[in-house]
Amino acid sequence: MYTPSALVERLRTQSLRPATVHSEAADVVMLSSGDPDFPTPALIVDAAVEAMREGRTRYGDPRGDPELREQVARITSAVSGYDYDPAHVLVTNGASSGAWSAMTSTLSPGDKVLLLDPSYSLFEAAAHMAGAIPVHVPLDASGHLDLQAIESRLHECRVLVLVNPSNPSGAVFTHSELTALATLTSAHGVIVISDEVCDRFTFDDRRFVSAIEIDAWRDQLIYCQSMSKTSAMSGWRVGYTVALAPIIDDIRLIHRNTLTTVNSIAQRAALAALRTELPWAADMRDRFQDRRDRVIEHLRSIPAFETTVPEGGLFVFPRYDHSKPSIDVVRELSQRGVLLRAGREFGPAGEHHLRITLTADETTLDKGLDRVSDYFSSLKRSN
Repeated sequence: MYTPSALVERLRTQSLRPATVHSEAADVVMLSSGDPDFPTPALIVDAAVEAMREGRTRYGDPRGDPELREQVARITSAVSGYDYDPAHVLVTNGASSGAWSAMTSTLSPGDKVLLLDPSYSLFEAAAHMAGAIPVHVPLDASGHLDLQAIESRLHECRVLVLVNPSNPSGAVFTHSELTALATLTSAHGVIVISDEVCDRFTFDDRRFVSAIEIDAWRDQLIYCQSMSKTSAMSGWRVGYTVALAPIIDDIRLIHRNTLTTVNSIAQRAALAALRTELPWAADMRDRFQDRRDRVIEHLRSIPAFETTVPEGGLFVFPRYDHSKPSIDVVRELSQRGVLLRAGREFGPAGEHHLRITLTADETTLDKGLDRVSDYFSSLKRSN
């Protein structure tokens, strides 16, 4: 008789990540996914076609395409001021496989991992897969770091996960915040996994500060990046992870024994993109900022909501004024034809919040938010 593994049971009972964030129904409005609605730039598509014509259709180097790793090392070195080389780079299946490999290569069963709360739910799922114990430390009221709260729990933890810009809150952490956090993690020998897949999407002329710019993190940082968001390549599944030895060697060991190699054609397309410095990302950022302003204005017209204005990223994360759990709210909204993500998915501090994407066009956003408004009006009438 079949019984699932302990890992399956852990994920089934402890992970709140939904099985799907899409729908084939004609009238369902999807505001649940972080998948940019922009087409992949033609230059990238052309590079993929050329790669196929060149016969780049076989297994590649498990570490990643050599030229792509060289380009990543060059870019990372320019941002950090440190001389990274291709040996420090692993090409991954989007940022997700890099993050999973980073978590499982650094965490043993019973280890604790500090998750800033709320934070991207994949990391909590990865912690459970490694048999580790998530330690949720709430961000402050503005979505920024509560350094005192972090310090009170950091001594217990082996790893700290940083998602910047924050998914789901939209906070963009400052240089002073990151420097202070680096002082704390260095004092306790804590490894830092930094997910920066939306680094090009900061609003109101904010400067983005990468974790790789912080010298104190050099020997304990795992930097995870992706082509999915900033180059509209989510379906191509190309990302990369950067760390110094021996950390990157251990991550590679996990990665090659789970995913073997990344799509050779997609890697050549990613190389073409990175050689351009992603000029299209600025236009995408401006559209996302316009959408952010549109969503905030709409939410402020709904009495049930209060929200912090996102400083970057792809989401708005409003809090609603009702006792109903966010999982139930999302389920009931789906029955009204609009898909969102429950705030509780992203940690205990996310309860009574909803995550709304900025990756849908303006008409879709308006239609979905009208349904959200109608739903909360009905809740108020039923009280």
